[in-house]
Amino acid sequence: MGLYKKMIAEFVGTFLLVFMGTGAILVSKLTNAFGHLGIAVVFGIVVMVLIYSFGHISGAHFNPAVSIAFLVNKDLRFHEMICYCAVQVTGAISASFVLFGMFGNGRNLGVTQPSEGWAQSFVLELILTFILMSVILMSAVHGKASKPFAGIAIGSTVAIEALVFGPICGASMNPARSIGPAIVSGNPQYLWLYIIATILGAVLSVLLYRYVFHENEKATVTGEVVNELN
Repeated sequence: MGLYKKMIAEFVGTFLLVFMGTGAILVSKLTNAFGHLGIAVVFGIVVMVLIYSFGHISGAHFNPAVSIAFLVNKDLRFHEMICYCAVQVTGAISASFVLFGMFGNGRNLGVTQPSEGWAQSFVLELILTFILMSVILMSAVHGKASKPFAGIAIGSTVAIEALVFGPICGASMNPARSIGPAIVSGNPQYLWLYIIATILGAVLSVLLYRYVFHENEKATVTGEVVNELN
């Protein structure tokens, strides 16, 4: 699969993730239709659907922290990682611009911010991303994983983590998801936190995987789950 096709898939997937996820936050504020539980479920379902839709094309990262972690795991080359991260961030910013055009700057476009001190949210984001990346590795990459269920496992992890810790730290687990709303709404104060903590969490997960759980026979991308279904 050509790199440009993978880049398009990552752009579209990240756009849809941010558009639907943060869109749910904005619509919930306007109509009270979702609530916190509904928003968490939306994020989880969107991630699951996108994995099954685009996984066979790009690996369904939609998350710079995941792409950097796959570089560390030697599943991506450096230039591929740069391309993935660039289009992911561009997709997220584009989605936030579209939402801004339709709804204005309501609730800061779903920007992620700590509810208490930044240190608490830093630790939470690191741990949450560590858990998410571990689920990705163990359900979609490990050679003995039940890959057809990886999309369900990963989407459920996003939903559960957003449900439990979203009110405290925002449960971003994804630099692009935080960059889009922060840049477009003009609220980048804590953006560094959601970039550094999530990348650290993903990389730590890969290091644990490589030195403890690694198998010689493994899938190289999250999207292998789709091939198992065919």
